[in-house]
Amino acid sequence: MIKELSYSFEELSLNFHEIEEYMGFEKGTSPDPFPELVKAGLSKASALCDIRGGIKVLSPAVVDKKNNQIRTEKTVFSPGKIVTARLFHASSIALFVCTAGSEISEHSKKMIKEGDALAGYIFDTIGSLIVEKAVDNIQEWLKNKMAPRRLNISDRFSPGYCNWDVSEQQKLFSLLPPQFCGITLSSSSLMNPIKSVSGIIGIGPELKQKGYQCNWCDDLNCFYGKIKRQKKPLKKSE
Repeated sequence: MIKELSYSFEELSLNFHEIEEYMGFEKGTSPDPFPELVKAGLSKASALCDIRGGIKVLSPAVVDKKNNQIRTEKTVFSPGKIVTARLFHASSIALFVCTAGSEISEHSKKMIKEGDALAGYIFDTIGSLIVEKAVDNIQEWLKNKMAPRRLNISDRFSPGYCNWDVSEQQKLFSLLPPQFCGITLSSSSLMNPIKSVSGIIGIGPELKQKGYQCNWCDDLNCFYGKIKRQKKPLKKSE
């Protein structure tokens, strides 16, 4: 099964407080000029987005917990101990990709180049959150699609996180149609557009979504870990 999906910015219901949290502020505590800049960014974001994503389900899949591998078709993924442990009962896997499009990143770069680094940062943050919320929707779509078959899904995992080598993006993209959802991969395993994500989701009757436990790994770049590590809001001087 392969499916492409698209979303409008409005469908994602991205709100001001989510952006505050990602930037390290408690709800309602961001100092000036952040509230004004964030609201301005949200008002412009819709015109800067091309939110697309897709899913490809591969069956059967064999999760080898002993060797920390996932085998499907002729491809062997080596995502490491954390991912294989969480997908151990998967009978199939779903590959996913999603992007916010290139314009929001280009706009962020333009703001920075013009000397407005703070506005550029705001748009960069909005772009990151757009992708994550779009993938939430894709994951929910997959969950609903599997439910009539009495199949559950796992949390999602991406190369580059949970100690999974980012180079395995090459294997993942090799199993998808060329330029699937408008996303390409460089030789160094970086996605274009920049605000894009990819990964796998396990499918099986015994799987559960347990949420992300930040004691799994010490990845300082993890989207979810970044939020959880925020202990206090940034000072006005920062």
